[in-house]
Amino acid sequence: MHYTIRHQSMVTFVILALTVAVPTPAASPQPTAQSLYERLGGVYNIATVVDDFIERLLVNQTLNANPAINEARARVPKAGLKFHVTALVCEATGGPCKYSGRTMKQSHEHLNITDPQWQAMVADFRKTLDKFSVPPKEQAELVTIVESTKKDIVKPAPGGQL
Repeated sequence: MHYTIRHQSMVTFVILALTVAVPTPAASPQPTAQSLYERLGGVYNIATVVDDFIERLLVNQTLNANPAINEARARVPKAGLKFHVTALVCEATGGPCKYSGRTMKQSHEHLNITDPQWQAMVADFRKTLDKFSVPPKEQAELVTIVESTKKDIVKPAPGGQL
């Protein structure tokens, strides 16, 4: 019995020694997926795209036909709007920015935005993304983010349809 215990101890010691002495292949680190914010190139690229997008919206005839939008444009400085939209996009895409403005519902409910006006805005957004050669995958993700706000921005048509 004494031999068996010593033999088991020796076997355990050899196994431990081999475990420590023989390097095991390190688990290859899994590449972490970059956030949409990172794939877009960060806040400066986002700000550049937002700048172009807002400039398009300001001259969009479909949107300009809405008197409530025109009144809001007269009250809200263009630079402030660009700042808030940049912060919002930065945060929504996984960046470090923190949006501090009102909710989408609070900032749009009084504007009576219709579905055709929404569609005109989305068309301008797509034109801006194309202008800056934003890749299709990132465009799709950005449009999905924008579409997620539609229920808070567009006034339902009679009958409850957006």
